[in-house]
Amino acid sequence: MATPAFTNWHKSNHSDDAGCVEVAEADGLIGVRDSKDPGGPILTFNRHEWTAFTAGITDGTLTPEG
Repeated sequence: MATPAFTNWHKSNHSDDAGCVEVAEADGLIGVRDSKDPGGPILTFNRHEWTAFTAGITDGTLTPEG
C-alpha cells in the first residue's frame, strides 16, 4: 500500500522542544510523525485504529512504559 500524500501537518498541543509529534489526515488515514524528522517514517492509522489509540492514551491503558 502506498503512503498517502499527507499535507497540512499539525503539531500536538502537548509537544515541546524535546518531543514534537505532528498529525495529518489524507485519504481517510491519519499519519503521525516526529516533527524533528519530517522526511522520516510515518506511523499510519485508519479511523478505527486512531480512535482506539487515542482512547488508550486518554484512559491510561496505553502508556510509554507498557
